[in-house]
Amino acid sequence: MNRNKIDEILSKVDHTLLARDATWEEIKGIIDDGIRFGTASVCIPPCFVKKAAEYSGGRVAVCTVIGFPNGYNSTSVKVFETKEAVKDGADEIDMVINIGLLKEKKYDELLCEIKAIREACRGKILKVIIETCVLTEDEKVKMCEIVSESGADFIKTSTGFAGGGATREDIALFAENVAPPLKIKAAGGIRSIEDAKDFIALGAERLGTSSIVKIVKNENLGEY
Repeated sequence: MNRNKIDEILSKVDHTLLARDATWEEIKGIIDDGIRFGTASVCIPPCFVKKAAEYSGGRVAVCTVIGFPNGYNSTSVKVFETKEAVKDGADEIDMVINIGLLKEKKYDELLCEIKAIREACRGKILKVIIETCVLTEDEKVKMCEIVSESGADFIKTSTGFAGGGATREDIALFAENVAPPLKIKAAGGIRSIEDAKDFIALGAERLGTSSIVKIVKNENLGEY
């Protein structure tokens, strides 16, 4: 694959490290790679956002997670987390929905929570994680509708912590049911260049993965 194709894929990657035992030295490595390879962002735990923003100096966008990974924090806690992350220098916010509210069909409450976090983002990019692996197809379609209405920037498949990640079928379903300008992020289980190409072709504009940069580094794709 030529350098331009690799660069196109990398430009859509949220280079991710959300392991519970992540250290600052590992986070610095993620940031260095994100800068070197021109990724869309680096997605890291909230506790590292301030140091990451200072260290990166705007050379790569800093993304962090809210209500992660279960999503059942109260709305006020999620809003507080979001405000703190933005204050610390986060450029992008990936929030987890309250899945119980969806299961109970409390759609208005879900929408209100996303809108509250949208406001707390103060214009930063907001991605809404719906955890597709625990949802029915009807619930996925409903979330496409709710997130489209919310003013968020992206609908995202997965945390990667619930036993399942993005599938080609889910990205195709999103593409059929989201209303522009809402975009799609596939996350979890993207382990090869072919995976990345497939998800992009199906409509994903962001990819949450730790694998693609590693592949490019290890195989020297594009002669970096």
